[in-house]
Amino acid sequence: MILTRGRILEMIAQNEVVVEPFNESQVGPASIDLSLGTMFRTFKKSRRVVEIKEDADYHDLTDYVELNSGYLLLEPGELVHGITKERVKLPAYISGRIEGRSRFARLGLLVHISSGFVAPGSDGRVVLEIANLSPSTQAIYPGTRICQLILEEVSPPVEYSGRFKGQMKP
Repeated sequence: MILTRGRILEMIAQNEVVVEPFNESQVGPASIDLSLGTMFRTFKKSRRVVEIKEDADYHDLTDYVELNSGYLLLEPGELVHGITKERVKLPAYISGRIEGRSRFARLGLLVHISSGFVAPGSDGRVVLEIANLSPSTQAIYPGTRICQLILEEVSPPVEYSGRFKGQMKP
């Protein structure tokens, strides 16, 4: 069952769900808007073959970039890893799903490509795989409410303990 505004606010007030920093205006009818942070991983220009296997590592393919001000330019067809400004902590009985906001999707911006699931028991910032599908260069600005987090009940409770738990950088 998807949680609605009243239940989300109740869970945040009781510290069952943590969103830091948090402003009540971020909560919509059935989701929480999350903002784009200042840290990114940009892909190196390369023609090498990348083997898609269990031990594949994105670190070798990307450069870490942190913006102190301004924006990041995203060329047509370009992919970057971003991260939310907010830290999200979920209990073992709540999972989340990241969805892009339609106002940006209509401009050709994808906010997550395939890994929009936030596992129960997660604690950290949410990594976003951001892609520009439009024919125009786009400037993405840290602080923009770029995606929404939809919360759902999990039964029975289970807690994530994988390799990305506690992640704070993309």
